[in-house]
Amino acid sequence: MKCEEAVLVRVFFGEDDKYEGKPLYRYMVEFCKKKGIAGATVFRGILGYGKSSVIHKAGLPALSSDLPMVVEIVDCEEKIQEILPELSKMVKDGIITLEKVKVVKA
Repeated sequence: MKCEEAVLVRVFFGEDDKYEGKPLYRYMVEFCKKKGIAGATVFRGILGYGKSSVIHKAGLPALSSDLPMVVEIVDCEEKIQEILPELSKMVKDGIITLEKVKVVKA
């Protein structure tokens, strides 16, 4: 990454969400890699809720359902703006947030 100021994208959705037959989190990271984005990381939540107001929590595998997922993507603003329309198409039931960040070391 060759910028001092960057944009951090956070995408919140459920673990069961899919896009083109793949888990959404995997599709999103592979998409970012193909587009040359500086970085993308997936976090799996242990407790959370969203639009449905249903609380999803980790527990026994048989009882764990649709846990919260967050994908963080970071790059220069221009590159993030290029991929935002496609990210928006991927996310059916979730939210996408953006914030400006300073890159300390790349």
